[in-house]
Amino acid sequence: MPVVVVESPAKAKTINKYLGPGYTVLASYGHVRDLPPKDGSVDPEQDFAMTWEVASDSKKHVKAIADALAEDGELILATDPDREGEAISWHLKEALTKRRSIKKGTAVSRVTFNAITKDAVSEAMKHPRDVDMPLVEAYLARRALDYLVGFNLSPVLWRKLPGAKSAGRVQSVCLRLIVEREMEIEAFRAREYWSVKAVLSTPRGQEYEARLTVLAGKKLDRYDIENETQAEMAVQAITSRDLVVKSVEAKPASRNPAPPFMTSTLQQEASRKFGMGARQTMSAAQRLYEAGHITYMRTDGIDMAPEAVQAARDAVSDRFGGEYVPSSPRIYKNKAKNAQEAHECIRPTDMAADAEALKLRDADQRKLYDLIWKRTLACQMESARLERTTVDVGSADGQVELRATGQVVLFDGFLRVYEEGRDDTVVDDDDKRLPQISEGEKADKRDVTPEQHFTQPPPRYTEATLVKKMEELGIGRPSTYASVITTIQDREYVRKDKNRLIPEDKGRLVTAFLTNYFRRYVGYDFTAGLEDELDQVSAGDSDYKAVLARFWRDFSAAIAETSELRITDVLDKINEVLEPHLFPPREDGGDPRQCPVCGEGRLSMRTARSGGAFIGCSNYPDCRYTRAFGPPGAEGDEIGPDGKLLGYDEEEPVTLRKGRFGPYVQKGEPTEEAPKPPRASLPKGWSPEDIDLDKALTLLNLPRPIGPHPEDGELIEAGIGRYGPFVKHGRVYANLSSVEEVFEVGMNRAVELLAQKAARGGRGTAAKPLKELGEHPENGGPVNVMAGRYGPYVKWEKVNATLPKDVEPETVTMELAVELIAEKAAKKGKKAPARKKKAS
Repeated sequence: MPVVVVESPAKAKTINKYLGPGYTVLASYGHVRDLPPKDGSVDPEQDFAMTWEVASDSKKHVKAIADALAEDGELILATDPDREGEAISWHLKEALTKRRSIKKGTAVSRVTFNAITKDAVSEAMKHPRDVDMPLVEAYLARRALDYLVGFNLSPVLWRKLPGAKSAGRVQSVCLRLIVEREMEIEAFRAREYWSVKAVLSTPRGQEYEARLTVLAGKKLDRYDIENETQAEMAVQAITSRDLVVKSVEAKPASRNPAPPFMTSTLQQEASRKFGMGARQTMSAAQRLYEAGHITYMRTDGIDMAPEAVQAARDAVSDRFGGEYVPSSPRIYKNKAKNAQEAHECIRPTDMAADAEALKLRDADQRKLYDLIWKRTLACQMESARLERTTVDVGSADGQVELRATGQVVLFDGFLRVYEEGRDDTVVDDDDKRLPQISEGEKADKRDVTPEQHFTQPPPRYTEATLVKKMEELGIGRPSTYASVITTIQDREYVRKDKNRLIPEDKGRLVTAFLTNYFRRYVGYDFTAGLEDELDQVSAGDSDYKAVLARFWRDFSAAIAETSELRITDVLDKINEVLEPHLFPPREDGGDPRQCPVCGEGRLSMRTARSGGAFIGCSNYPDCRYTRAFGPPGAEGDEIGPDGKLLGYDEEEPVTLRKGRFGPYVQKGEPTEEAPKPPRASLPKGWSPEDIDLDKALTLLNLPRPIGPHPEDGELIEAGIGRYGPFVKHGRVYANLSSVEEVFEVGMNRAVELLAQKAARGGRGTAAKPLKELGEHPENGGPVNVMAGRYGPYVKWEKVNATLPKDVEPETVTMELAVELIAEKAAKKGKKAPARKKKAS
């Protein structure tokens, strides 16, 4: 029977159900091959030859496909319908050909479907094709570019900028966006301005609010009222005059629904409405797709299949009535500068099924499906019809005029189902309702209030607004947004605080270096232009090796130029670039780079041998002043070169100090008898500003004795170690949930935690198997399934083999265990012991 290969076991199970017993459906578990993470995997000297390697975890999956092909000579590649999916199909075909599982007579075809439904899968099987090589070549070019940048630029960073981790092609550009936005915020200077609002009343006693628009016969601009004095004069001008309604103008208006979701807009809306990150959103969408609930979730397309449009219109009519269905279907066209392959939008596969009907248990999936379903229905609904009213009120002499605005929803249309969120919500006066107001009637003044305002800096990026910006600039692709944003956070270049992305100083350093020495390669236009070239490759209009050659010619020259750079030159340049951030103007007008200790040396950024950066004095070693990297007042800045004295204990000074691994407290000074005085690092989350003598002594006196264990009398202690807070009894350690618990945990709680750890097989105890499989059929010795720190694994003798992610411990058979053990033993180069002879 034909062998069908998809990417995940969840898809395999669903598709196998649709295709029936005439097919063998297997999963590749994602990519089966990748470039080995070492120098030379892409060789520009050999026409950009690429060395591929089957991942150790993928070998068993490739073997399973090969074994199935041995019984049937037909292979159908049904991986995802995008460049990545096309590449996985190509990798599978190449890997199976290399191991001679695909022979001359083996039929190999490629099918794609945009949704995992019976109709979509069955229809796809009727239209097989070959692997699309232009799409594969676009993938190869992107993979080679990312490799060449990463493996050539990162070592330059390590050599010239100690402490930097690595640099990626798209990640570096994304990081630059965040850093430059932060620099805009820091350079921003607020401007004061005032507005005046009045609460007015109709002759019937109904109140409404109006804002001042004309003063002294002149139309006001935003900054015309500059201060409180001018604002009070404006108030006086209003209160001293009688006001009448000069005009009332009502205009019909309409609002159209937003188009259906593509990848970027789904990520943006999930972030706005639920606070979900890009990775979290895509993970939930992936599971919805694999379950057959939505169409493929990585797409730049916003068009809908005709049958889907009709289904949406039918669902709207059934639920809300015919008046909510427009006379003709709404057609949406993609406006993206670089549209990917022609995929459909992200939509439900069954328009009649809402989230409640599907009975989704996972909260993320339920919320996301509801969002997709509502947006899809709304995009095929009637426009909302509104009436917008503008009322101008003024004095008889024309010196003062105020305006009130509001709107009435005459027909809610698509708003009955869905309204698109906003990134930075602003109160809109147009949304207010107005009472009945007639031209010529008197407007009584109930209250006139001046309001002070200050211009606001541009907001920091959220994941949603960052994705939107990257999309506008043409940087990255739907499949890359989530991983790019996650990577710069994992490298600690950026942190997320209250859903806003804030650059760390490490991220500023990397951006400063790249924008000065590799400016072209972190340029927005250059990166977007490269994406255009890759699109031309995918369309078959450009040769991917020609694209690589053009890029490598200039990039390798730029790398070569940095070989002559001295670290001191690099640091001088970064000091210059980051000077506004590191050395902002002082309030007293003095030199911000003058050393506050010796008064003679100049402060500058320096790097430590162990990596990382700090601010130090040029008079070193005569002056040992240092502070943390960052502006004055940053965490730990008040700590001097000899530490900050907190007090005394037993006549020994207790100080707060800065070390290479962060702030710590110390009791006493080093002596010949005691070269290492007692020290304790500040736990994560503890601010140096909050440390006093009592807290310091609390840390220095750890581990804290809790008392003797009720069973054996051995002391139980609580402390903080390299893996976090713990309780300890003999050789058994159990984690505590927080640092605070170290100082609060009592005997009962400690004994309970230690017992739970011992039951799970904690350190110093004999771990109990999750499942006993029996004796190894070839070599003897017990084979068991165990619970481990990194997940369940199979144990035999000294061989520990991790279970695949999709395999539950209770389903493991001896056959699978032996296979996993053999693979692990071969990988480690271990020789299995000879089979034990049975006693005669």
